[in-house]
Amino acid sequence: MNPNEKTPLANLRVDYKSAEFNETHVRQNPVEQFEIWFNDSIEAKIYEPNAMTLATVSNAGIPNARIVLLKEFDATGFVFYTNYESHKGQELENNPNVALVFFWKELARQVHIKGKVEKISREESDEYFHSRPRESQIGAWASKQSSEIPDREFLEERFQKLQNEYNGEEIPLPTFWGGYRVIPHEIEFWQGRENRLHDRIIYLLTGNGWKISRLSP
Repeated sequence: MNPNEKTPLANLRVDYKSAEFNETHVRQNPVEQFEIWFNDSIEAKIYEPNAMTLATVSNAGIPNARIVLLKEFDATGFVFYTNYESHKGQELENNPNVALVFFWKELARQVHIKGKVEKISREESDEYFHSRPRESQIGAWASKQSSEIPDREFLEERFQKLQNEYNGEEIPLPTFWGGYRVIPHEIEFWQGRENRLHDRIIYLLTGNGWKISRLSP
């Protein structure tokens, strides 16, 4: 393609031909429904099905987003781990309202979650931290996430220094590193369908439990 030519984005489209997804198919609890879809994504051999977009908001009200990995989920919420002093950690400290988005292209499915975060216990973070590869544990210490560094060599030298320092010793959990749990109050399931008549089923948390509704695509 000529570098001066624009990619015809308006003409890029897919006609989804997935099976229908309606109110009679869903579980009454959205986390149980999420587990079904998540297991489907694993069976479909989707690469990193636990990759999710995490959206946060800065003090100035500016939205921010990045991909993080879901590490566990249950009735209490969705857990991921990070450096508490990173940009996202600072934003979460100031504003706990977040959104998560999973996109499983091969299944023509999205899950959109809105909720609030809270830090998990140090015991939970410590258990997960020490389940990680030793190099990843050292990496958490080596990288002051989101801070400016002079070059790649600076990071690699710091990693090597810490590797020597902790040689043969258990690596402690950093005070600045741990997990967050997203406690949902809204979860939407999107299933791609033909003619852009997609299925959108949304769960809203009310005083009487989860209310299930259908949204127009």
